[in-house]
Amino acid sequence: MADAVDRPEGPNSQEDSVVLDAKGLRALAHPVRVQLVGLLRRHGPSTATRLAERLGVNSGTASYHLRQLGAAGFVEEDTERGNARERWWRSVHRTFWFNDQDLAEQEPEAALAYQQSVAAIHTLRTQQTLNGLRTMPRAWRNTFDMSDWALRLTPEEAATLYQELADVIGRYRRDDPETAADAPEGAERVGVITQILPELDAPGGSSAPSASRAAEGSTTS
Repeated sequence: MADAVDRPEGPNSQEDSVVLDAKGLRALAHPVRVQLVGLLRRHGPSTATRLAERLGVNSGTASYHLRQLGAAGFVEEDTERGNARERWWRSVHRTFWFNDQDLAEQEPEAALAYQQSVAAIHTLRTQQTLNGLRTMPRAWRNTFDMSDWALRLTPEEAATLYQELADVIGRYRRDDPETAADAPEGAERVGVITQILPELDAPGGSSAPSASRAAEGSTTS
């Protein structure tokens, strides 16, 4: 990377993961494709018809994007499940990594489209949890949290913070469709979304924290 501070590796980053190159980045520069891969990772192999129902699109759209993902090497046909009338797909990797700033500068539109798709999916997952929060068992409602902490860090400190968070997350059991049956009783899928968002001060602006930069408390039910 060209940056002075390299992005640290996250939890299990070398296990069943792929680093995006230009071809892969362009292939994922569409929100439907990012969602399709996410569904296959979380729920296991599926068909275009079933995936389309989950996403609220038609099966032709899902089939098209699955073929594009297949050509890019992100999904593959699950021949053990498929037949002449029904084609099943599975994810090839468990994790994407995109941390090459040189590539982001070479492919700015694809990089932005991919990152915007990921951000939109994070927002959607948060909203889906909020919509179902009232009907969750109290024990799970008590674990729900949305926190916003404002810190003043150097780039090096921010990189260290990311690595420390990744190390903590890496100590916990990952969600995997193939191993879900071995999880302890009561274990459910939990989404942990981390965001480190630089908010650089305007040139000539005050370096003192403003009220909007104050840490906000966690929101739980």
